[in-house]
Amino acid sequence: MSDKPAASAPPPLPWPAEDLSVYGPVEERAVGRVQQYVSRAMHRNWSCIPHVTHNDEADISGFEQRRKAWNQAHPEKKRTLLPALMKASVAALQRYPQFNSSLNADASKQIFKKYFHIGFAVDVPNGLLVPVLKDCDKKSIDEIAEEIVRISEKARTKGLALAEMSGGCFTLSSLGHIGGTSFSPIINAPEVAILGITRTQDRFLPDAEGRPVLRQLLPLSLSYDHRVINGADAARFVRTIAEFLAAYEFGS
Repeated sequence: MSDKPAASAPPPLPWPAEDLSVYGPVEERAVGRVQQYVSRAMHRNWSCIPHVTHNDEADISGFEQRRKAWNQAHPEKKRTLLPALMKASVAALQRYPQFNSSLNADASKQIFKKYFHIGFAVDVPNGLLVPVLKDCDKKSIDEIAEEIVRISEKARTKGLALAEMSGGCFTLSSLGHIGGTSFSPIINAPEVAILGITRTQDRFLPDAEGRPVLRQLLPLSLSYDHRVINGADAARFVRTIAEFLAAYEFGS
């Protein structure tokens, strides 16, 4: 065995310093402070966390039937999917506490949280913000729904204070209002997982007798830190969310 030290990896190539205007017309815009911070955080999170994404589907046929019936009977208090997903996430975090943990800076300790604060991504004109709803385990669906509306509007019109975006345990990132079938959301450190949601798909599936039945399937994409979470637990975590939605009764 050689006593020579192992060769170090070559440094990464520098960013191309190219004058793009030589190829055609361009427009230069300054990157805002918020977007600069988000970009740096995303780069850190992607570089430092070994991401794995688990994709699955939740059958929300019954959930959607019950939701539409509730909204028809209670037009002044209509329900959407996101508040129920937050409560489902709390149920999954309670069952699998490793998802409600963080590693310290040198990954020598795992800190388990005894609170349940859920973040959700909000698309704003100058980037992306992630407000955090505190103590979702102690709030009703109605309270969560009202807070989502309030803080989303504030994020889009006035911006959010750092305290309103701090302390999250788990994040939801939904593209369902736009489309898509799956994606790999980037974990929001120091959290260890994030759930991506895309548009519900209508698909025929066989029933118990083998007859085709049209079902509504919600694609779920769970990115997780493989230092903390294994694939089997990731699959169980997503199934817990799916089972919560399948059994959820509006008005509860």
